Amino acid sequence: MAEEHISVAVQDDFVERQITRAKPIQALAELIWNGLDADATSVDIELKRNDLAGELSQIIVYDNGDGFSRDEAKALFGNLGGSWKRTTRETARLKRQIHGQEGRGRYRAFALGRAVEWDVCYKAANGNRSFKIRLFHGQLNDVTITDENTTPKRPTGVIVTISDLWHDYRLLESEDRIQELIETFALYLMNYRGVNISIAGTKLDPDAAILSQNTRQIAVFPEQAGAHAVELHIVEWKKPTKRTLYLCTSNGFPVDQLETRFQVPQPYSFSAYLKSTFVDVMQTEGRVGLAELDPAIIPLIESAREAIRDYFQNRSAERARTIVDDWKARNIYPYQGAPQGSVETAERQVFDMVAVRIQEIAPDIGSSSEKDKAFHLRMLRSAIERGPDELQTIMKEVLDLPPREQKALADLLQETTLSAMITATKTITDRLKFISGLEAIIFNPEMKKRLKERSQLHKILAENTWIFGEEYNLWVNDRSLHAILEKHKQHLDPEIVIDDDVKIIDKTRGIVDLMFSRTTRRHRADDIENLVVELKAPKVKIGSDELTQAKKYAFAIADDERFNTVTGIKWHFWIVSNDYDQFTKREIDGVDRKNRLVYRHDNITVGIKTWAELIEENKARLQFFRDHLQHNADDSAALRFLQEKHSKFLEGVIIKDDDATDEKKTA
Repeated sequence: MAEEHISVAVQDDFVERQITRAKPIQALAELIWNGLDADATSVDIELKRNDLAGELSQIIVYDNGDGFSRDEAKALFGNLGGSWKRTTRETARLKRQIHGQEGRGRYRAFALGRAVEWDVCYKAANGNRSFKIRLFHGQLNDVTITDENTTPKRPTGVIVTISDLWHDYRLLESEDRIQELIETFALYLMNYRGVNISIAGTKLDPDAAILSQNTRQIAVFPEQAGAHAVELHIVEWKKPTKRTLYLCTSNGFPVDQLETRFQVPQPYSFSAYLKSTFVDVMQTEGRVGLAELDPAIIPLIESAREAIRDYFQNRSAERARTIVDDWKARNIYPYQGAPQGSVETAERQVFDMVAVRIQEIAPDIGSSSEKDKAFHLRMLRSAIERGPDELQTIMKEVLDLPPREQKALADLLQETTLSAMITATKTITDRLKFISGLEAIIFNPEMKKRLKERSQLHKILAENTWIFGEEYNLWVNDRSLHAILEKHKQHLDPEIVIDDDVKIIDKTRGIVDLMFSRTTRRHRADDIENLVVELKAPKVKIGSDELTQAKKYAFAIADDERFNTVTGIKWHFWIVSNDYDQFTKREIDGVDRKNRLVYRHDNITVGIKTWAELIEENKARLQFFRDHLQHNADDSAALRFLQEKHSKFLEGVIIKDDDATDEKKTA
């Protein structure tokens, strides 16, 4: 029997809908469900990386299910819809709940990549046999099914390999995405304890992720076919997550999810699973997926929302009582005895609500000692009871300043605002943390391996031009300047990437240089300064060729017809790399060693920077403020700041297990 091609009547617009509607994590969930529906007890997802660039190159899903025969493959892949799952609601061997029924799940894999291969092994009458199925985006109506091989020693199951990925999906192994998978499969894994699912070596463990659970009945739901019992299962998670209502069959099997707003106080993170036999009916009738538009189930969804709200309001009240009782037991509650009259009763109620809310938002406030905690509670009581008339007393308690420093603060507040002082201080401390975090990710051996200089480190630098000098702070991206840079880039490299998202073009060309530009206008139309920064690939040591090339580029841009008739325009060109050679060093020594310039004439300067020099210059510039602010944020705090500020560029670089304070930095 030879390799076989079968045709499928599938339209491109249908496939595009499957791709665009499915988020990466949902597409991955579909592949997991397919394995579970084939009675798999183990499903493992491997995220395979390119050895050279470290980017994700393949997503591979292994399951130890029963697989399917070659004849069944023709039916499964030759017909869209009409899935075998429509005719049964449980698996053949282990009698577990079936997930899908539309026969569309396999196409969701194309939301992740352009090429998908199924390597199938099944148990035949004469021993295990295996074959492969291949599909490619753009040719989805042409399914390739290979000939069968006898593989008696291979266990049954399916290996799905997705290649030529649309993006570098390293976010799939992030804590948020793993949490999302845990939420999706929580009830299934709790119902079927023998099932194991893992992604990138991390096992999905709902028991370890759950803080608490609660199950409650909702009033019997009337429907024309009869009465359907309804149960709401609420799971509160230990980690922050989005709040989702899952629509489930009577056995607790999620078939749809509704991301909606809940009138639930913070800080609760939860998933709610609405289970009913009515959902079984909806699934059978093909009404799942449009639940929020189905008038028959809308009242049920609203009842679930109300039940969730009531549950967490009660949880919040219980939590508040527990916290207040703890304060009283520790003798730090700022009230003594019973309230004296209705006014004090109301004040205590307001105090309890505000104090507990502050405790939830910032649990570390005043946590260093009992004395500190008592002080903060007394301060809060004073603010609630006395209002603005007692602000001087509150400030004295909060700051505990000696009289001389109180006067200095009062004098400052005559000249500026407290808000402005806070903003200025935060700008300085943010820069201190930025420099510390930048140093860590550049020189920490583990993070440096994961860091992509071009698409991550360079893009962060483009958003922080102050690192080249305070005069470049707040300069903006100018599209007309961008067009000029594009016009003359042949002086450097026709493939240089200018102020744009960076992608690997093909396997023969990996890291390309990146350039960004900023401009500012002063007080006159002809008073313009332009900053152009060329970030070289890390392997490039700046030498005579690079200097000559950069100068030619600078001269061509400065002489462009847009600018050569206008006086008052200044150009600053910087070349950034890891190192430069002796020739460049002599050029710097001969022009301007202090500012690292290799050319300066009239309105043009060309300079050289290394990462180490940038960091050391900024540390020296900020040292005065560090000393006077007594700023002592450690590397972990600096990395948290960098991750929060530039999360879109640092995916997969800073990992929780990295301990920057213990790892020796190497310049």
